[in-house]
Amino acid sequence: MTAFEGLWLIPALPLAGALVLAAGRRLPRRAVAAIGVGSVGTSAVIAALVAWQFIASPPAGHAVSQVLWSWLTVAGFAPQIALYLDALSLVMVLVVTVVGLLIHFYSAAFMARQGTPPGDGYRRFFACMNLFVASMLILVLADNLLLLYLGWEGVGLCSYLLIGFWYKDPANGQAAMKAFIVTRVGDAALAVGLFVLFANLHTLHIQNLLREAAEQWTPGSAIAVAAAALLLGGAVGKSAQLPLQTWLPDAMAGPTPVSALIHAATMVTAGVYLIARTHVLFELAPPVQSLVAVIGALTLLTAGCSALVQRDIKRVLAYSTISQVGYMFLALGVGAWSAAIFHLVTHAFFKSLLFLAAGVVIARLREEHDLLKMGGLRRAMPVVFWTFLVGALGLASMPPATAGFSKEAILSAVWNSGAGAPWLFAAGLAGVFITSLYTFRMVFLAFFGEAHGTPDGETDPVMALPLVVLALACLCGGLLHWPEALGGHGWLGGFLSSTFGTEVQAGPVGTERILGAVSEAATFLGLAAAGLLYARRRACLPGLVRSPVGVLLHRLWSSGWGFDEIYAACLVRPFVSLARFNRNDGVDLVYQALARANRWFHLLLSLTQTGRVRGVATGMTVGAILILLILVFQ
Repeated sequence: MTAFEGLWLIPALPLAGALVLAAGRRLPRRAVAAIGVGSVGTSAVIAALVAWQFIASPPAGHAVSQVLWSWLTVAGFAPQIALYLDALSLVMVLVVTVVGLLIHFYSAAFMARQGTPPGDGYRRFFACMNLFVASMLILVLADNLLLLYLGWEGVGLCSYLLIGFWYKDPANGQAAMKAFIVTRVGDAALAVGLFVLFANLHTLHIQNLLREAAEQWTPGSAIAVAAAALLLGGAVGKSAQLPLQTWLPDAMAGPTPVSALIHAATMVTAGVYLIARTHVLFELAPPVQSLVAVIGALTLLTAGCSALVQRDIKRVLAYSTISQVGYMFLALGVGAWSAAIFHLVTHAFFKSLLFLAAGVVIARLREEHDLLKMGGLRRAMPVVFWTFLVGALGLASMPPATAGFSKEAILSAVWNSGAGAPWLFAAGLAGVFITSLYTFRMVFLAFFGEAHGTPDGETDPVMALPLVVLALACLCGGLLHWPEALGGHGWLGGFLSSTFGTEVQAGPVGTERILGAVSEAATFLGLAAAGLLYARRRACLPGLVRSPVGVLLHRLWSSGWGFDEIYAACLVRPFVSLARFNRNDGVDLVYQALARANRWFHLLLSLTQTGRVRGVATGMTVGAILILLILVFQ
């Protein structure tokens, strides 16, 4: 059997692990960890074998299809349970399985430390995590949009289950419900988009659909714009972009490994993958593609500003995720498909590393999340410090972490993209400065300065190993797409060219070097500002915060630009008031009348239940006589 024939095992193994864990109520903790980690690990090994064969012996057409069975057949509509592997889906599969494996491995020790119930919470956690990975793998391997939508809804369900994992705390349940409801807005738009596509192109098979759209629709046509806009609505919801970004910071209510999985390898990257997978539709709708770039630019700036004032270390990373996905949307909007996927890959490395390292810090500080109550941890937690620092360098796009090259690739593509490039480039460059500022703010507040507490115990080696592996990935990840201006080779872009075709072309070598130098200058400027404000002269901060402008900006940014308040005032409270006003509408009165009639009829019947044998016998006799008379005179 070739590696391609075992393609179906990649999503099937985590799914099987989830089913076994869901059913195995009496499994010991070691067995739960073995099944949870082992199923994803075996999936990662198979994915690596498939990748090796795909690269060493590329299949015909640079794609592999595997039909498992037909789902249903209705009036010519016959979607299949079928998988499609090309360069894009292969990259996504490797990210999901490898990063997912490291997070699962870390979780085995982390969740045991959290004191989950031996037979229930621990097993339930890994069952949901396995299902999360399986759903994401189905999403990226689906050969039709209906199967993709199944995986899409699967990751939404798992996010609800995992964000509200500690469900006895009402705040966690509210955060899970918020994530579920807000993302449903985008999911509804995506569902309508599928209906529009099928009604006009008569297929949901992705490759056939893209081919038919390119042949039948003219660029800028109303139907192309409508279809792309609806898909964008789905992507905005899942990837937490403006205006549906409000759910992601509150998703920090879940365990730290859940945060790492949602932010790095699964849910928030689903929207990026959807746009990249259907890029032909967006190329046929230039206004929508431009809107993708604008949304990305605005999101990366607004979320970056919010990250600057957060005190909870996980909320800083949450807003950072929103901002970094904004960079991916910016790249997609200018047609730099490979640059967006490159940043998706490197972001998976450094963001999962930062979340997992933050989880160790929080655990050893007795569940302390407040950055202002940390400090001086670099000596007490050297492994965590150095790995967190590497992740911070990758996030801030600073050497020696080569993962930062992905952000420079996006800025270069934006500059060379044409119309609107200077404004979009300026937004991206400002985002580089803001990213560096809030990143090193975290580093200085958590690991430098005066210590505010003594960490408990030692860092568990099982939790430290994934940190070291991910740190190495951050240091070397940029080699996948080393800038040609620096004598490198864009291997990842060349690999993805079989999926995306022609993209934004790089400018002259001299221009590329200047753009890279400008980006690095913005990064070091952010580092200098962070050192000035948080490392040496922290006393100047209160004055800045107490100024009128400082008070206004702090309140605005810390509340996420007030989106929750706006939605509560414009949508939530009016809807609740309308529901209360309409509680006793005419339809309800009809059913309430029927209910009352049934209660009165029941009371009448209950009067016949006297418990007197003579009365019951008389009633039975009279009834029998009446029945006989009816039969005789019928």
